[in-house]
Amino acid sequence: MSIIADIAIVVLLLLGAGFALIGSWGLVRLPSTMERLHGPTKATTLGLGALLLASVIYFQARLGIWTAHELLISLFLFITAPISANMIAKVHLHRLRTGRETDGIAGPPPRPSEEGDWATFEAPRQGTPA
Repeated sequence: MSIIADIAIVVLLLLGAGFALIGSWGLVRLPSTMERLHGPTKATTLGLGALLLASVIYFQARLGIWTAHELLISLFLFITAPISANMIAKVHLHRLRTGRETDGIAGPPPRPSEEGDWATFEAPRQGTPA
């Protein structure tokens, strides 16, 4: 049983490290804020999840104990990552509309429909109800 656990731990560590590296590289190399957002919110989160799963398997296989640390870290990560990504995206859209940021290689975001608007901190347009 120990060799299977060791193989699972090594595979998860390599997988997690690879995803974390790819996500971090995307954060550094992509040109605009909206494009940079995908690295840490997707690849790095998946990489950290694999690393935490490797930690759970290690402590159970080697020491025979269950720890709640990995569960708490995962819970915190999966709660905060989408919220922070949403806030960063809103700031990016607001900065695009006010002219303080330029578009990246993906081009400008599509305009919302006439009934709605992006949820940014901007005064409503004239003639539309608040």
